[in-house]
Amino acid sequence: MTQPAIEIQNLTKTYRDRKTGEQKEALKGVDLTVPRGAFFGLLGPNGAGKSTMINIMAGTVVKSGGTVRINGYDIDRDVRKAKGSIGIVPQELVLDTFFTVRQALEITAGYYGIPKKDRRTDEIIDAMGLRDKADSPSRRLSGGMRRRLLIGKALVHTPPVLVLDEPTAGVDVELRRSLWEYVRKLNKAGTTILLTTHYLEEAEELCDEIAIIHKGNLIARDRTDTLMGGVDSKQVSFTFAAPLDTVPDALQGLQAEVKNGRLLVSYQPSKAQMSDILARVHTAGLQIQDISTEEVELEDLFIKLTSAA
Repeated sequence: MTQPAIEIQNLTKTYRDRKTGEQKEALKGVDLTVPRGAFFGLLGPNGAGKSTMINIMAGTVVKSGGTVRINGYDIDRDVRKAKGSIGIVPQELVLDTFFTVRQALEITAGYYGIPKKDRRTDEIIDAMGLRDKADSPSRRLSGGMRRRLLIGKALVHTPPVLVLDEPTAGVDVELRRSLWEYVRKLNKAGTTILLTTHYLEEAEELCDEIAIIHKGNLIARDRTDTLMGGVDSKQVSFTFAAPLDTVPDALQGLQAEVKNGRLLVSYQPSKAQMSDILARVHTAGLQIQDISTEEVELEDLFIKLTSAA
């Protein structure tokens, strides 16, 4: 059986409130396994425990209990190998402002003990679109350029696992597109990607599996397409030959409304049939010009799960 890329068992983290002295649980016995080669999304509201979990994997926060293995290496017993197996792109733009882009990458490579002949500094500079900034100190870089440098630093040791914590927060559309193009290539080449993001459309488009964490608990985990089917809701939009002003009597009793002359009907596929809605439209004597349906979005699922938890 292939060793998972990330294996977390009964992970707990308790903080002591400095003001009240009370114990607060950031993680409450989380179990999570991420297969090798996956593009995995970890979603949750602020304060859910995502960053705490990532910081424990990175070795910057000490867990209260449980076990964490990265690429098969325990973060407590095999510290060096575990750290060498993971690259972390933090949410915060923290850089030494006096080093140039090239120096920052070289220093990070030295930290991981990579011989100079094996370093990929120029390759990473080009991949991150930083060639014209290679000799500029990071204090002169824009926010987007600093984000690119952080990603580059996480890749210097060619880690089999790459963790991206809100990597496109505050990043322009062009950079976001080029970043995802590069990350997709890494994933296709075998790198396991763990992504946290508030841009739900990114998770929906990129991730083959998603886990949702809320108040320190993992409340859902499945393939993205399976999770998408977890909300029993659809909406159908009708455009008619003559625009509507009000909902026809034949459709009263349904969750229907008129917007810009179009009829919008929301329904639960488990309880209502599209054929019944079409029959009511026919009864109303309306001439259909166009029909479109909208599936549930990941955001709807996220709101439903977190509100119920």
